[in-house]
Amino acid sequence: MSRISSTLAVMALGLAGWSAAAQAAPQTLVPASSEITFVAKQLGVPLNGRFKAFNAQLAFDPKQPQTSHVAIQIDLGSVAVNPDTDVELVKPEWFNTAHFPKATFQSSAIKGLGAGKFEVQGRLSIKGQTHDLAVPVQLTQAQGLSTVTGAFTLKRLDFKVGDGDWADPSVVANDVQVKFKLVLQGVPAL
Repeated sequence: MSRISSTLAVMALGLAGWSAAAQAAPQTLVPASSEITFVAKQLGVPLNGRFKAFNAQLAFDPKQPQTSHVAIQIDLGSVAVNPDTDVELVKPEWFNTAHFPKATFQSSAIKGLGAGKFEVQGRLSIKGQTHDLAVPVQLTQAQGLSTVTGAFTLKRLDFKVGDGDWADPSVVANDVQVKFKLVLQGVPAL
């Protein structure tokens, strides 16, 4: 190997190592301690629900949030409000789980705000509709686990959730309050 070739090889390996070091290490979701819940209103009456099945791929470094990324998939068929409502929500007017079984969120940027607070920007896709979303989150750490909590409001009609007769926001409110708690193993210390 010539001196130029070996110098280029060393530089390439160095850049590859630097690139790998600049990426946040992946974390593991603790599903039994994590949750995604929501509150919708029908005729002004709150309906509390949750999703029983979801997963997340995270690589989050709170000291370098710009190197981090988050991807979440929610099994829409796992929705749980009450037995009657659950049967309706999987139908075409609502989640249409036969054609759109998953909702997804993919981060595009994560910004540190100080004191364990972050803003996660990304794209939320539900029922074939995709919209930008900025979510404020709080990170706390205790006993070797990290907990990321946050809340946001989404407009269900932006995602065509509640089509047809259900599109009237005086029957089912357009605003849906979403809250989440993701418990993670392997997040670097704040």
